[in-house]
Amino acid sequence: MNYAEKKYRQRIKLDKSSNNLFLLIAICLLVFVGFAFVKALWYFNNADDKELAKTLFNKNVLGLFTLPADTGQLVNRPWSILTSLFVHDGNDVWKVFPNMFWLGSFGYILQDLTGGKKIIPVFIYGALGGAIAFLLAYNLLPSLQPQLPLAVFSGASCGVMAVAMVTTFISPGYRIFPLIAGGIPLWALTALYLIIHFATISISDTGTLITRIAAAITGLLFIFFLRKGYDWSEWMNNFFDWVNNLFNPDKPKKGKPLKEELFYKSDTAPFAKTPKLTQQRVDEILDKISQQGYQYLTEEEREILKRASKEDI
Repeated sequence: MNYAEKKYRQRIKLDKSSNNLFLLIAICLLVFVGFAFVKALWYFNNADDKELAKTLFNKNVLGLFTLPADTGQLVNRPWSILTSLFVHDGNDVWKVFPNMFWLGSFGYILQDLTGGKKIIPVFIYGALGGAIAFLLAYNLLPSLQPQLPLAVFSGASCGVMAVAMVTTFISPGYRIFPLIAGGIPLWALTALYLIIHFATISISDTGTLITRIAAAITGLLFIFFLRKGYDWSEWMNNFFDWVNNLFNPDKPKKGKPLKEELFYKSDTAPFAKTPKLTQQRVDEILDKISQQGYQYLTEEEREILKRASKEDI
C-alpha cells in the first residue's frame, strides 16, 4: 500500500455526509444532554424534595423512553424498544462518556475498514440483541422475576459492545498507534475494553451481564453471516436512503430513467448526428430512388441528397 492509499484510509472528515460515526455519537450526546436539562428542571420545580423530583422524573419522563422488562408496560409504550437504545439517565455521566469514547475508538476503525454503511446497523442490531435478551431473561429466569416490575433497559452499552466485536473480528491484526513498536494490535484494545467493561458490572447483576453477552453474540452473528454473503446492514441502509430521498427535489421521478431525468430535460437533442457524405453513398441513394421512388427514402438519405446538391457532388 502506497503513501497516498494509507493517508486515504486514515482520514475521516467530520463534514462528510457519510460520516455515520459522528452522527451516531451526536445523537447519543444530544439525547443525554436533553434528558439532563429536563431533569434539572424537575429538580428546580421540586427543590424542597429532591427524592420526590427524582421519582417523578423517572416515572413521567425517563420511564416513557426506557424499555420495561414487564411486557404489560411495554404494550403501552412500544416505541421504547427503539428509544431505549440511545437513552441515558441524566446522571449517568460516568456511563455515557466512556460509551462514547469506546464507540468513537472502535467506530473509527470500523469506518476505516468498511466505510460508513456498517456502523449504525451494527450498533442497532447489538442494542436490539441486548434488549431482546433483557426481556427474555427477566420474564423467563426465576431468579430475575422478582425484579420484573421495576427493571428497565436503556443506554448504548450493548450497541458499543456489538461494534467492538464486529470491528475486532473483521481485522484482529489491525494496528493502532503504529509509531509505538510497530503498533498495538486491535485485539489488545478489545481485551482492554472487555476487562474494563465487565469490571464495572457486579457479578450479581445477572440481567446486565446477559444483555452484554447477547450483544457480543449478535455482533459475532453479523460477521458470520457477512462472510457467508448475507449483509444484514443492506436493507437498513436502503431504508435510510429511501427516507432521505422522500423530500429530495432532485430525486428522479418513478418510472423515468435516471439519465432522462437528470441530463435530457432540454427540448432539443444534446447532439446532432451528421452522416458521412461520399459519392458512393449518393449513387446508392439515386439507385434506390430509381427502383423504389423518392417517398421511400429515410430522413438521413434525404439529408444526404440535400447536402450533395449544395456541395455539387
